Amino acid sequence: QVQLVESGGGLVQPGGSLKLSCAASGNLFSLKGMGWSRQAPGKQRELVATISWGDGGTKYPDSVKGRFTISRDMAKNTMYLQMSSLKPDDTAVYYCNLEQWDLPTSWGQGTQVTVSS
Repeated sequence: QVQLVESGGGLVQPGGSLKLSCAASGNLFSLKGMGWSRQAPGKQRELVATISWGDGGTKYPDSVKGRFTISRDMAKNTMYLQMSSLKPDDTAVYYCNLEQWDLPTSWGQGTQVTVSS
């Protein structure tokens, strides 16, 4: 089994920055990639960033492109999401996920990000 623990969420003012972390442990083999998703109340879960574990390739939707940066530290089995120029619309619970080849996706418990003045 894989365990994912997110941290770094909190309250931030509009225009501010926040960095989320996701530490992975357990049976970490055949790693394919990791990602961050978010879900706001009454809305569907939205994928906001992905990173390939092998070559580090990243992808973002237009809603966060240029503001969010995903990265990973392979030695620490940890993934990060640097968020800047935050907007109230970014308020959501943020979840990290880990993909392994031929195995179900693992999810973290989520961390709340609130953007408000």
